[in-house]
Formats: sequence, structure tokens, C-alpha cells
Amino acid sequence: MSLQKIGVLTGGGDAPGLNAVIRAVVKSACNSGIEVLGLEDSFDGLIYPEKSRVLTPRDVTGILRLGGTVLGTVNRGNPFAEPIVTPGGTYNYGDRVMEMFEKNKLDALVCIGGDGTLAISYEFYKKGIPLVGVPKTIDNDIYGTTSCFGFDTAVSFATDAIDRLHTTAEAHRRVMIVEVMGRYAGWIALHAGMAGGADVILIPEIPYDLGKVAEALQARDARGAKFSIVVVAEGAVPVGGKLSVLQEAHGGHVERLGGAGVYCANELGKITDKETRYVVLGHLQRGGAPTAFDRTLATRFGGKAVELLMKGQFGKMVANHPPDLVPIPLQDVVGKTKTVPLDNDLLITARALGVSFGD
Repeated sequence: MSLQKIGVLTGGGDAPGLNAVIRAVVKSACNSGIEVLGLEDSFDGLIYPEKSRVLTPRDVTGILRLGGTVLGTVNRGNPFAEPIVTPGGTYNYGDRVMEMFEKNKLDALVCIGGDGTLAISYEFYKKGIPLVGVPKTIDNDIYGTTSCFGFDTAVSFATDAIDRLHTTAEAHRRVMIVEVMGRYAGWIALHAGMAGGADVILIPEIPYDLGKVAEALQARDARGAKFSIVVVAEGAVPVGGKLSVLQEAHGGHVERLGGAGVYCANELGKITDKETRYVVLGHLQRGGAPTAFDRTLATRFGGKAVELLMKGQFGKMVANHPPDLVPIPLQDVVGKTKTVPLDNDLLITARALGVSFGD
């Protein structure tokens, strides 16, 4: 199949490195004589005609180092749940995307996003749109790829925050609780906690007992360490307890997690009688310039996506299997979550070093 024109979009939550992928897609495609249409706000770029524009190498000059995405993104949950209302009328979401794909004379799409965007992309692939997916998440929870761009940047920021909290925790002899993102996977908490020298790391994969966490903190006090750092993943759950949720799932939107840090701070303060404070890093982990590692990985992802399209390998996701990038079928990815296995080498090392997981 000879490609004349492709579209590129970014969907779901933002992650450092999205612009690096866009840049690589545009430059790789244009250098091969393929026109690139930038689709704004995920698949909305195919819903509303005014939300698309041709991208040239000049348009992506200077965006490699920038966080966010020059195409914008949306994270609205299930877009198939409701009809789409436009100035031109009301449409079925899927039908409208298919219609505008044809009207824009596109040959294929590069869809950059997390599990939700990849699942939507897979639905359109089954409807007949040739496409390739690029995995994006700071949470590192996309099945089938060792890592995603954005994860290294998020971990680096969280580690820096933990480093800063060490000094104030030691000065005031406090317990500092740091809540990090990650949804239902503990990758950010585990990696940032280890890199930052945390004493306790609570992750979704291991239900925690606050009594055992308190014992670990009191043991540190007995050894003369009068402060402690506890890293809590937003999806961490106490034994027999429930997720801390800020907003329940509704209208196709998934639940919003949050509150695990304040819960742990309040309860541990009562049990240990130590002054306890908490910090929620939140969306700070998504912002800012990507690290060198994420810029490089994102660039490789973008170039590989165009290569797969040119080879006619549609319905695939670019996966990082170090040292190579390989195509894997989207059908093997959607609906799955990559969580931290209990035999993970970093987790085992953490236990050997005396880090408590509250179990």
C-alpha cells in the first residue's frame, strides 16, 4: 500500500514526550513523501473539520523538548456512549470518524495514547481504518511494552520531590507521606521510592496493614532515625479496605483516584503519635520537559510507527522490547493492565534493603 497522507493524534492524559513522537512522525513521514494531518484533541480532530491542520517539518521545529502536546488531548472516557452534536448535525461517533477519515483522504492513522485511546483505536481498526498505536503513559501500565515515554520523567520528578522532603522531614523529625500517581499499578511508587530512599512503599499490588507500617516506622525511631519517608501509590489499598476515590465512575468516565496519602497520614499519626505530613504530587508528575531518555524513546516510537505504516503492518502497537522496538497486535494489548509482579527484581531488592511494603 502506497501512503499519500496520514493523520496523527494524541489522546488520554498528557505525558512528557508526546511532542517528541509527533515531531518524529511528521519528519519521518514527510521525508518519505507522505503528507501529515495533525488531528487536534484526539479523535475530535476527525469529528470537527476545524480541528485538523497539515503539519510540516517546520511546524514541529523546536517541540522536541516541550512537555504537553501541540495537538491537544481529551480524556473523556467512552466516546461511543453518546451521539456527537456538531454544527452540521448529530452523528453516531463511530460513523462520523469513519466518514471524516474518508473525506480527509487519509490512508492511515498514528494513534498515540494510553489504554483507553488504544482500545478506541482498536475499535476503529476493526471498522476498517488502517492504523498503528503508540503507547503513552506515565504509569507504565500498558501491557506488552517494557516501558513507555513519560514514565522516566514522572519518576525523576517524584524522586527529586522525595529528595527535598528528606531534609525537612529530618529537620522536624516527622513522617512525610508522598502520594504519587500510577492508578492501579505501583511502578511510579516503586521506582521513585527506591531512587529516593523511601522507608515504606505502598503499592496497589500489595494490600498494606497500617499496623505493620507503624511498626516499621517505630523500628526506625528505635535505631535512632527520627524521621521517615513513606511513598504511597494513589491506588494503594489497605487490607480489607477500598480504593481512595475522589470521584466515582460516571457516564463512560473511569473513577478518579486520590486521597490515599491523607488517609495514611491521618491514621499513622494516630498510631505512632508522631508528627505526620503528606504531599500529593498529582499532575506535577505530568508536566515539564521530558528527560533525555523519554525524548529518545518517544522519537524512536514515532519513527517506528511510520515505518510500520509504510510496511502495511496495521492494527499493531509499537512496543519497547529492549534493545528493540517491535510491533505487537493491538488485540493482545487492549483490556489488560501491566502491574508490578511480586517477583519483580526491584521489589525483591527493596525487601532485602529493609523497605517495608506494609505486608
